[in-house]
Amino acid sequence: MLNETVIDAHNVSRIYNPETIPVYAVNGVHLHLNKGEFTALVGPSGSGKTTLLNLIGGLDRPDTGSIIINKIDITQLTANQLINFRLHHIGFVFQSYNLIPVLTARENVEMIMHLQRIKRTDRELRIKQLFEEIQLPDKLDNRPSELSGGQQQRVAVARALASKPNFVLADEPTANLDTKSASNLLDIMAKLNEEEKMTFLFSTHDQRVIERARRVITLVDGKIASDTNPTSTA
Repeated sequence: MLNETVIDAHNVSRIYNPETIPVYAVNGVHLHLNKGEFTALVGPSGSGKTTLLNLIGGLDRPDTGSIIINKIDITQLTANQLINFRLHHIGFVFQSYNLIPVLTARENVEMIMHLQRIKRTDRELRIKQLFEEIQLPDKLDNRPSELSGGQQQRVAVARALASKPNFVLADEPTANLDTKSASNLLDIMAKLNEEEKMTFLFSTHDQRVIERARRVITLVDGKIASDTNPTSTA
């Protein structure tokens, strides 16, 4: 594990209905992640997992606290600055895939690199590498409707990795997958984590993900109830 800080969240809260009956979706969370961590964020439904992931990813803003990523406090960025920051630093894997249905698998992945103004030859090389990694080299020209759920999720992972992000946020990435597809997906992400020291933070209730994680953070009622390293040896 490298001792380079990727995420540093201080006293982060997200409050709904603050003027009437406040509901703390996230309540005073402190979270520190180093480069190369492979972490599962777990807890019962409604515990604040997805909300915290969205806050860290800049998809939502906290009501209190700061979120520092690569020494930049993203809570101080404007909306346009946040969009640009996410484009270059964060990879997202959503439970619902969020692939654009009218685009091919190749185009869905390439879109991120287009936005980054990466040269065509470099894009093509990266796409070839990614589709070999996700074991779908023959599905480049298929649209999402022509792919299975597991294949769509692997394309979503490739899209998240296309920009070579500092870290990847994955919200219930295996929720809709069968055992084999989930195992394949976790193998891909674990390989990237080991070989490229890419940092992963999962929001999950899936025991298959939890068993592979090297750190497990449990949220209860928007607060961190425990933070353990189950794979560590004494």
